[in-house]
Amino acid sequence: MSSFSPPVQRLVTELGKLPGIGGRTAQRLAFHLLRADKEEALALAEAIREVKERIGLCEICFNLADGPRCRICADERRDPAAVCVVEEPSDIIPIERTHEFHGRYHVLGGALSPIDGVDPEDLRIAELLTRVDGTHQPALDANEGQAEGIREVVLATNPTTTGEATALHIAEQLRARAPEVTVTRLASGLPVGADLEYADELTLGRAFAGRRRLS
Repeated sequence: MSSFSPPVQRLVTELGKLPGIGGRTAQRLAFHLLRADKEEALALAEAIREVKERIGLCEICFNLADGPRCRICADERRDPAAVCVVEEPSDIIPIERTHEFHGRYHVLGGALSPIDGVDPEDLRIAELLTRVDGTHQPALDANEGQAEGIREVVLATNPTTTGEATALHIAEQLRARAPEVTVTRLASGLPVGADLEYADELTLGRAFAGRRRLS
């Protein structure tokens, strides 16, 4: 039987569901919130409610967005000829910090993993191929037609077994569907088995600058 009252135990339980949060850390966070001013605690609750109600996915690249398009797709200064493919929206943040890439993105929503039941149709690979084919039509601007002028697809999936398998699968699909499009992969510099989210800017920047074509 828990020594906490039901509301406190519920808070500890919910906090413990967050990634990287164990039982003891969940308890510390719960008691921190109990000690905090009511306004501070309610501000956190309101921020969570707002983000769940307002944030969706970009209609073009599937990045997080508070409208039909994310800020990157809506930025006319970005180069529509280069598309960087990542697994999750969180992978975009460290790439943007390098200031090496000035194109747009495509978020797959994961990586291929047959063991876990994640097959190509479970990811947004078909949507990527559609963008490259030039048949993606979610209210594109006049200057975004003709396959958005895509000349290069950068495969920036994580340097893990599943990430590499995903990159190879997409490269094969692109070579068959759009042989005129250059397909590149991030160069060495990222440790195998690591996630982009935890890479430092210098390492990731060098890897991005030295990306290579997949043959």
